[in-house]
Amino acid sequence: MKQVTKQTFSLLWRHARPYKKLLSFMIAMLAMGMILETVVPLFYKRFFDLLSDGLVPRAAHTGALIRTIIVILLLYLVEWILWRVTTFANNYFQPRVMSDILNSSFEYLHAHAYGFFVNRFVGALVRKVNRLVDAFESIADRICWDLLPMAIRIVSILIVLWFRSTTVALVMMVWIVFYLAVNYAFTMFKLKYDEQSATVDSRVTAHLGDTITNNVNIKLFTSLASELRSFKRITTDQFKIRKFVWDLSAILEAIQALFMIFLEYAIFRIAIRYWAMGVFSIGDFVLIQAYLLQIFNRLWDFGRIIRDIYKRLADAEEMVEILHTPHAVQDSSSAKRLVIKKGEVDFRKVHFTYTGAQDVLHDFSLLIRPGEKVGLVGPSGAGKSTITALLFRFYDVTKGGIHIDGINIKAVTQRSLRENISLVPQDPILFHRTLMDNIRYGRLDAADAEVFRAAKLAHCDEFIQRMPDGYLTYVGERGIKLSGGERQRVAIARAILKNAPILVLDEATSSLDSHSEAMIQDALEKLMADKTVIVIAHRLSTIMKMDRIVVVKEGRITEQGTHDTLLTKHRGTYRMLWRLQAGGFIK
Repeated sequence: MKQVTKQTFSLLWRHARPYKKLLSFMIAMLAMGMILETVVPLFYKRFFDLLSDGLVPRAAHTGALIRTIIVILLLYLVEWILWRVTTFANNYFQPRVMSDILNSSFEYLHAHAYGFFVNRFVGALVRKVNRLVDAFESIADRICWDLLPMAIRIVSILIVLWFRSTTVALVMMVWIVFYLAVNYAFTMFKLKYDEQSATVDSRVTAHLGDTITNNVNIKLFTSLASELRSFKRITTDQFKIRKFVWDLSAILEAIQALFMIFLEYAIFRIAIRYWAMGVFSIGDFVLIQAYLLQIFNRLWDFGRIIRDIYKRLADAEEMVEILHTPHAVQDSSSAKRLVIKKGEVDFRKVHFTYTGAQDVLHDFSLLIRPGEKVGLVGPSGAGKSTITALLFRFYDVTKGGIHIDGINIKAVTQRSLRENISLVPQDPILFHRTLMDNIRYGRLDAADAEVFRAAKLAHCDEFIQRMPDGYLTYVGERGIKLSGGERQRVAIARAILKNAPILVLDEATSSLDSHSEAMIQDALEKLMADKTVIVIAHRLSTIMKMDRIVVVKEGRITEQGTHDTLLTKHRGTYRMLWRLQAGGFIK
């Protein structure tokens, strides 16, 4: 916990450090404002001393009184300027640092390997990034506007009082140290119950969200009464912990108020004694009361400030841990740019496991010659999609190697590797952007005419033209406004536009009906021309014309050959799959 907290502060400071001159300026302005706020009561002391001076006629003090209030006015105006300057400087500083944190989180997060995102919820990651940014804002606010002014004001007040009365200053200093120690200890004791309360709040939110999502099931199975009983049990727990936490806060506030009452009594007892001795004047009582009010106002929320800082640190630490998690797949320091001249793909005795327990691929070797079209078939879980994921280097192989044109893909940059491979996935996910933007994502510098051509070749143009906004139509989150077949055609258009020398089709026509599939077969044939192609298919009719069909079972190649060759193997897996699909399941 302490290590993560240190990392959190280190990360926040690393983003704030480029603006340390501005930060220093802000602190200086803030300190000057706090010091002036401490000086003002000295002039109020003078003002009331003049008012209470009965030895001189009142008219004689009029000019001095006016000059005093003018000085007070000028001090307040200077203090006002200093605060406004600090505020506007902070209005640049905090949003700038927050943007930098967002940008670095975005960059580091997206550099994580594919497997990182498979094991995490998208919504949770987004929430963690936002919590980190919010944590910086809150912690910076607490330090800049609460803790720092508190420290400066207390030190300034103690210095002034020291010159007026060492005894008063010492009493106040001892009281402040004791007050802060008790408050901090109580806050730390209460913090664990705050965490329990937050956990129960999360349970309530999760249960409520789960039941709303499953509202239809609740109606279908008439389980509202049961769900309500479960929900009431959780809200009862929430009530109990919430009441206990609130009671602790009330107890702390009661203790704080009692401490303040006793301090004020003690200080004024001492002040009365000094007044009786002729050391203190009426103005000194005004000065002391003004300082007591300032200290009480600053210290009253000390516990809340500490709790808020710890809460924000806890919020930030989830994302900080991610930002300190090394990327599973990284470019080597000597990685070069991949330039494909032939397009040969060679899997050499590849072993791979997701969990470290059992290999998904075992001693997998496959040489795909330049320009060869290879189909991968086999039962679900055989490792077909894993093969393509390793080719894209979404994961690193456990043993063995993958070579393109004789170069190990670990020796080249991930960016250049993926620039040379196109993928049409089984379930394409689109950005919530226009159709034009989504197709152009295949090659961001493509001209509009090139986008239109790719869309026509993929038969996207036909459904796009029917839309009111045409190519400027927004497709919704993940492309929800489009059918599965339409999303797949957009993915094919992207691949056509990218025109990479190696092409991977992962069930590229699985979401298309027979009519749509027939329409784009010609587009796919043009797309595959002069390319090295890997096709994953469960629908065997789509790979009949492949140069070679490779059957994968339990992470190994069990058969390979042309369609006709594989059909001659009487006990072969491919022959069995073909007979099932061609003949159906009717007996």
